[in-house]
Amino acid sequence: MQSNKRSFVFYGLAGLLLMLYIFILLTDRHNWGGWALLLFFMSLAIAFRGNRFLKGLSFTVMILAVVSVAMYHPEYFQTVGDFKLSKLIIPLLQIIMFGMGTELSLKDFANVVKMPRGILVGVIGHYVIMPGVGFTVAHLFNFPKEIAAGIILVGCCPSGLASNVMSYLARANLALSVSVTTISTLLAPFLTPLLMQILGGGFVEINFWGMVWEITKIVVLPIAGGLAFHYLVRGKFGWLDKAMPLLSMAGIVIIITIITAAGRDNLLKVGGLLIVATFIHNLTGYFLGYWSGRILRFHERDCRTIALEVGMQNAGLASGLALAMGKLATAGLAPAIFGPVMNITGSSLASWWHNHLPKDDAPEAATEPSLVQS
Repeated sequence: MQSNKRSFVFYGLAGLLLMLYIFILLTDRHNWGGWALLLFFMSLAIAFRGNRFLKGLSFTVMILAVVSVAMYHPEYFQTVGDFKLSKLIIPLLQIIMFGMGTELSLKDFANVVKMPRGILVGVIGHYVIMPGVGFTVAHLFNFPKEIAAGIILVGCCPSGLASNVMSYLARANLALSVSVTTISTLLAPFLTPLLMQILGGGFVEINFWGMVWEITKIVVLPIAGGLAFHYLVRGKFGWLDKAMPLLSMAGIVIIITIITAAGRDNLLKVGGLLIVATFIHNLTGYFLGYWSGRILRFHERDCRTIALEVGMQNAGLASGLALAMGKLATAGLAPAIFGPVMNITGSSLASWWHNHLPKDDAPEAATEPSLVQS
C-alpha cells in the first residue's frame, strides 16, 4: 500500500514537471529545459518502481533522464577541469564486466555440455544475424561512414547481462541465456574484430590485433577476475555483493551520458534516423532469433531465449571499442542509442511473454533444449 502511495505521488510530480518543461519550451527558457526533463524522467522512474509490470522499465527511464540533460548541456559531461570524462569509459566497462564475472560459476560452463544445440544455435545466430542485419541497415540508410561503422560494431558485439534479466522476466530458459551470453562474450576477442574487419573495413580502418587486445582488456581479464572473486570473496562481505549490481548500473548510466554529450552535435543531425535504424536492427534480431528456434523445433522457452540473446547486444562494449578507435562522437552514437532502445523493446517483449505462459511449458532446468513433440 505504501509503495502504491509513493508511486501516486511521483506520477503526480512527473506530470507537474512535464507541464513545467512544456512551459519552458513555450517561453524559450531552454537553459532550464534539460534539468526539467531530467527531473521528469527521474520521477517517472521512481513511480514505475511501484508497478510490477513497469518496474523493468525504470532503469531505461533513468537512462532517458541523463540523456536528456546531456543533450541540453553537453559541456558538463565532457570535461572536469583538464580531465576528459571519456577516460572513465574503459575503467567503468571493466567494472561492469567484473560484476558479470562475479555472477558466474564453473556450473555455467558445464551447461555447454548439457545444452550444446541450444547454445550453438544461440551463438551462431547472434554472430551471423546481428552483424548481417547491421551491415544491411548501415547501407540502406546511407549514414556517414563512421556512424554506419558504429551500427555494424554494435551488431558484431556479444550479448550482455540485460538479455539474462529479460530471459528471466520472459519465463524463458535462464540457464541457456546465461550460457549463450558467457560463450558469446568469451568468443568476442576473436569474432568481433574479425567480423568488423570483414563488414566494417569498408567504412573505417580496423586494427584487428588492436581490437583483440582492447576486448581482452575490457572483457576477458575483468570476467576472469570476477570469477576468481566469486570463489574467493563472494559471500564474505554482504555489502560488496549488493554493491556490484548497483555499480554496474551506475557505470552504464555514466557511459551513456558521456557518449551522448560527446556526440551531441552529430546526434542532432542524424539522431531521428539513427533511432529508426537501431530499432529495425534490434527488432529484426528478435524476430530472426525466435524463428531460428521455431524452425529447429525447440521448445517455446528456448525460442524466447534465443530471440532475446540474438536481439540484445553489449552496447557498452561497442562504446568502449568506438572510444579505442578514436571515434566516440561518431561510431559511438549507435551503441549509445542501441542500449536504451533494446531495454525498452526487451522489457516490453519480456512483459508480454511473462503474461503468456509457453504452450509447451517445461521446467526451467539446465537441460538440452528438446524438440517440440508434434
